[in-house]
Amino acid sequence: MKTGNSPARIEDVYGAAKETYAKFGVSSDKAIKSALALPVSIHCWQGDDVLGFENSGPLSGGILATGNYPGRARNGDELRSDAEFAFALIPGKKRFNLHSFYAEPGKGKVSRDMIRPEHFSKWMSWSKKKKIPLDFNPSYFSHPMAGSGYTLASADPKIRRFWIRHSIACRRIASAFGANQGVPAVNDIWIPDGSKDYPADRISPRERLKDALDEIFSEKLPALTITDALECKLFGIGSEAYVVGSHEFYMAYAVKKQIKLCLDTGHFHPTETIADKISAALLFVPGLLIHFSRGLRWDSDHVSTFSDEMRDACRELKRADAFGRVDIALDYFDASINRIAAWVIGARNLRKALLESLLEPTKLIVDAEKRGKNHERLALMEECKTLPFAAVWDKLCLTAGVPVNAEWLGNVNDYEQKVLSKRK
Repeated sequence: MKTGNSPARIEDVYGAAKETYAKFGVSSDKAIKSALALPVSIHCWQGDDVLGFENSGPLSGGILATGNYPGRARNGDELRSDAEFAFALIPGKKRFNLHSFYAEPGKGKVSRDMIRPEHFSKWMSWSKKKKIPLDFNPSYFSHPMAGSGYTLASADPKIRRFWIRHSIACRRIASAFGANQGVPAVNDIWIPDGSKDYPADRISPRERLKDALDEIFSEKLPALTITDALECKLFGIGSEAYVVGSHEFYMAYAVKKQIKLCLDTGHFHPTETIADKISAALLFVPGLLIHFSRGLRWDSDHVSTFSDEMRDACRELKRADAFGRVDIALDYFDASINRIAAWVIGARNLRKALLESLLEPTKLIVDAEKRGKNHERLALMEECKTLPFAAVWDKLCLTAGVPVNAEWLGNVNDYEQKVLSKRK
């Protein structure tokens, strides 16, 4: 799709926008540079509907991907190729986020509690060659040992020990990623444990989870190779009434152990946003991991849009001067649309929101508030909404060497015809 925006036209329009932002004390050049430098971790599981490479059965454990759009990646080579193609359409610094069942052990299978860094050697070689750092996640779902709906909080010692071994193995793999790439890998723990109906005993599973986490985090790994995070959820499929790893549980644990807390935008009440939680949590934990997703009714993982919730969260990160303490990631999966397009839509939207936050004249707004001029504060917040942001976004894309506006759709359609349509 051609938009008719030539580089010369983009530069002309941007010049006028630059002058407008300068009147508010904002350097749009600096905002573009800063927005491109912020790493966004893109989730591998959008590329294959969260199936992984184990071939151990359908997706289960509180997670559901619907749709059967053609072209799903079937192996590591296809997934890496699809990701590289998507990356070329997404501006800014990128990371790639793996789940443990994307291991490539070669011939045969390896049990999840026995996975090792060498089972991810292809990923680490690719990461180093492409200069794309990796992040990691233990996988506590889609597995026979998760069939009861409980893993680290299971009352069965055999099941619990299996998942503790898995968790320890995953932290070692993440640490190996960090050593290989020269920057820490984020290792995020999310478990599906919970109950479909109201339990009589809520505290015992949480006691078991606490003890399991204590053991998992007792191993000290090499400094500057791994960042640990814990991810809460309000409810899931099969855990509608009770989730062991609730927001309150993980926030308390993260504060006590001084590890990062993960806030997923789709994991709270439908009318509850994370923007206000950011500054509150940052006073007590060393940092945050934010997963940008989109909750819709009872599902938490729709493709992220340029929504008020996303924009508010990014503005809060800017206002709190928190970008250096927060890891930013995407987390959703939609099998009903072109999977590469799903990656590109969400990632470009997130980069837009980051840019918009950096273009806000925060100093003017805060100064008005400090002077008790709350009408000025409100007026400035509202006037910012109609500043020429689109012109700066086009300039950012031009600077990054990626398609402007909807022109990237033509690239995706060509790739679908030449590559994805040939997959059976």
